[in-house]
Amino acid sequence: MRSTYDCDVLVIGGGIVGLSTAYAITRAAPGTRVTVLEKEQGPARHQTGRNSGVIHSGVYYRPGSLKAQYATRGATEMVKFCAEYGIAHAVTGKLIVATEKPELPRLHALVQRGRENGIPVRELGPTQIEEYEPEVRGLAAIHVGTTGICDFVAVARQLAEASGAEIRYGAEVLRIDRRPALGAAVRTADGTIVRARVLVNCAGLHCDEIARLTGDDPGMRIVPFRGEYYTLARPELVRGLVYPVPDPAFPFLGVHLTRGIDGGVHIGPNAVPALAREGYDWSVVRPRELGSTLSWPGSWRIARRHWRYGAGELRRSLSTAAFTTAVRRLLPAVTPEDLVPAAAGVRAQAVLRDGTLVDDFLIKEGPRTVHVLNAPSPAATASLPIGREVARRALAALAGT
Repeated sequence: MRSTYDCDVLVIGGGIVGLSTAYAITRAAPGTRVTVLEKEQGPARHQTGRNSGVIHSGVYYRPGSLKAQYATRGATEMVKFCAEYGIAHAVTGKLIVATEKPELPRLHALVQRGRENGIPVRELGPTQIEEYEPEVRGLAAIHVGTTGICDFVAVARQLAEASGAEIRYGAEVLRIDRRPALGAAVRTADGTIVRARVLVNCAGLHCDEIARLTGDDPGMRIVPFRGEYYTLARPELVRGLVYPVPDPAFPFLGVHLTRGIDGGVHIGPNAVPALAREGYDWSVVRPRELGSTLSWPGSWRIARRHWRYGAGELRRSLSTAAFTTAVRRLLPAVTPEDLVPAAAGVRAQAVLRDGTLVDDFLIKEGPRTVHVLNAPSPAATASLPIGREVARRALAALAGT
């Protein structure tokens, strides 16, 4: 029967989570035949390749959550992986800065959360902030020493190579015939059929659509949020990584300053609704995908609850002056002329029917299938532990066939 299948495990999605899963499967069960289908012409073209490049410490996430567990573990493992394979990286630390008095209780709560997650943090006053970042102003801050930066695209490429899996680029999935007694047959846009005993869905921005193609109800919908970035024309204004105190009502970290592995400083992202799942600009509109978002009850419930927050994000998207004003809270010296538009990213945010923004990683299983249904930031940081967990479930399904 083995010869009737093209592979044992078929992974849909060639981002860092899909490639980490392939890597983990072949490490845990040598000889397992793994194929990865990626619709783009190379790896990591979407969420993986369009983020800040930050190795997150895990300080933000609810103790006991998958994000907290996998980010703290994943940060250490990511640094080791980069060192092992000679991938550009650095452990820089970062500042989380309170600029207004109402933010101080939230900043202190982050100190406690960091300690609960086993992350060392140091509390700073205004003078100490200037020792780290001379141009940054704030009432108080915390320094998180385990935060770093790396080249996640290079990590994804290395995972693909080291996995030994067959990686097929330019292979867009159109149909899936999943049969619990047999496995899954997947047809791609060029008419190729790939048969597998177990299917793993790591399709990111399209993961809910892939889940439905298998016949499973994901119970959520991906609502895409675009994050817009600028490059700082005067990178000497920022030494490292500087973040605002996040609003706990949202899964977004706010506009932050990031000196990347290339030495440039990125500013952003904001968070505005995208008009397509790969809508990296306001000009990209895909009616079917937009209709999918608008027809989901959760989208309207989010809009009703958070319209004030959304209006502010929209204003900063449409006005460089408004975006500059937001940045000046942390970096008073910045001017509109300092902000040079850079490539945007889109966050694949899972939203439940009642309008709840899923705030943790979400992995579900169906017959012979594992679905990764919510893996936005810090998924790149946490990709190695996530990949092992998805691999564990896929291999358990494989053992049961």
